[in-house]
Amino acid sequence: MAALIARKMLVSVHLYLASFFAPIIIIMAISGGLYLFGVKGNTTYTDVGQVDGVTLSAKSPTLSDDVQAVLKSAGIDSRFEYVKDKGSSFYTRPTSREHYLLQQQGDNIVIKRGEPDLQAALMELHKGHGPSLFKWLEKLFAIALVLIMASGLYLGLQSPMLKNKTLVLSGAGLAVFVLLGLL
Repeated sequence: MAALIARKMLVSVHLYLASFFAPIIIIMAISGGLYLFGVKGNTTYTDVGQVDGVTLSAKSPTLSDDVQAVLKSAGIDSRFEYVKDKGSSFYTRPTSREHYLLQQQGDNIVIKRGEPDLQAALMELHKGHGPSLFKWLEKLFAIALVLIMASGLYLGLQSPMLKNKTLVLSGAGLAVFVLLGLL
């Protein structure tokens, strides 16, 4: 009786997690698949200003404040969570929505507004470049996906009718992953 209750509980947890996260799984699979097929999306960058006589340093402990000050001096009111530097370029994040690129050119900063299309925005979310709250959702999603898959495998292995099929298919999936991953 206890095993039946435990199985019923596991089926419910599996179903609830899978149902809740199904839209995220589908969106991530579609956006990631499109990316792998070469549909990467586009971010349109538009020049919106320049600030002369300013230098940004990636090593500055106040980099976010420094970038905010540069944007304000150019008349741009922007809310962002942090700044990602790539050489002499500084991106406000999240980049899954409108953001700014500040490029150091000598003693000047050229400012560009970035506007991702839907696919580019989804890929930025996929890569973890979204808002902090969304990153937490992605962390929960990662844990839930492991629980969904592990509980599904466990339930398949516990079913006399599904045990052999589950073993063969999961073994084949592992073999394909390992073989193709090593080629």
